[in-house]
Amino acid sequence: MKVILIENVKGTGKKDEIKDVKDGFANFLIKSKKAVLYTKTSNDVLNKEITTRMNEEAKQLKEAKQLKEKLENITLTFKVKSGSNGKVFGSISSKQISDELKQKGFNIDKKIINSETIKTLGTHIVKITLHKNVTANLTVSVKDGD
Repeated sequence: MKVILIENVKGTGKKDEIKDVKDGFANFLIKSKKAVLYTKTSNDVLNKEITTRMNEEAKQLKEAKQLKEKLENITLTFKVKSGSNGKVFGSISSKQISDELKQKGFNIDKKIINSETIKTLGTHIVKITLHKNVTANLTVSVKDGD
C-alpha cells in the first residue's frame, strides 16, 4: 500500500516521501497520524505544500540576506570600566548585544547571537545566525568608559 509520510519515520523514510509499505504497517502509520493514504488528491496536496514551503523558504532567505547587509554596516559601541591590560570589569553578553540591537530597531533574539562573552577592550566580530544559510558578522566595539 502506498502512503505519504507526514513526519520522519525511523527505518521507513523522511517527511513528504511516498513509500510502498505492507498493509498492516500502512494502517498503523495512518492511525498514528504519521502518514496518509496515497491518492491523486493527497499527492496534489503534498505538491502544493512543498511549493508553498519552498516559496516561504525563499522569502525568509531573501529577508535574512537583506538583514545581514544592514547588520554588517553598523558597529555597536559599548563603554565599560576596565582595569589594566584592557581587561573589562564584567563582560558584554549576547543579551546586551540583543538589547542594543533592539534600541537600533533590529529585532534579534539573543539565542541566534553566536558570541562568547566579550571580556576585553577593542573591536570584536560577533556572528549572528539569521538563517541556516545566512550568517552576519556584526562589529562590536568595546571602549573604556572612565
